[in-house]
Amino acid sequence: MLVTAVERILRRSLNNEAMAWLEQKIVLISTEEKSLQLNLTFSHIPKYTGKAVIHLEASEAGQVAAGLPALRSEEWTADLLSRVWVLMQVPQEDQATYVRKINGLFSAAEMNELVALYAALPVFAYPEEWIHRCTEGIRSNIGTVLEAIMYQNPYPARYLPESAWNQLVLKAFFTEKDVTRIIGISERTNHALSETLKDYVQERTAAHRTVHPEIYKLIEQ
Repeated sequence: MLVTAVERILRRSLNNEAMAWLEQKIVLISTEEKSLQLNLTFSHIPKYTGKAVIHLEASEAGQVAAGLPALRSEEWTADLLSRVWVLMQVPQEDQATYVRKINGLFSAAEMNELVALYAALPVFAYPEEWIHRCTEGIRSNIGTVLEAIMYQNPYPARYLPESAWNQLVLKAFFTEKDVTRIIGISERTNHALSETLKDYVQERTAAHRTVHPEIYKLIEQ
């Protein structure tokens, strides 16, 4: 189970005080009707866990790859993984309450909190509910937020409609992201995206600017 695998990683990576604090807060989060403990915990996590990079062991990488493939990149920090683990503990039985709580976090989030929320898209319940949040995030000008959505995140390819998916791919090229890390970029190539990329290539070429070689692969498919 993914949540158990992440817990084991945190137990190995965090000190006893930080882990005990997280466990205490999760009990409160799992029983509260409103969102006070969730909001406070989500905000205060870095103070207790720190921001050291999490290094996965080979066995751990295999356990979490299906649910959180970005963990294989070893770019997750203690606070980021702790936030995602907390998000996985939010009770899911009542859809309206669950969606309200997660949306509340999105609405009040600062940059690092947004990174955690977008990185957690693959593990949220009711996945169709987060399409608008993902689309909203693609419009961000914050590099780390864009990377949380784009890099090794299976959610966009699975759930975004074509227009939003095309916007993601174009934004990745425009902002010079590593498009090879976008899951599903080849599989979701479509005519509208190909035509837009052709125009983009013409503009870049006319301005004597370089063109990312991955663009030609998408156009030729």
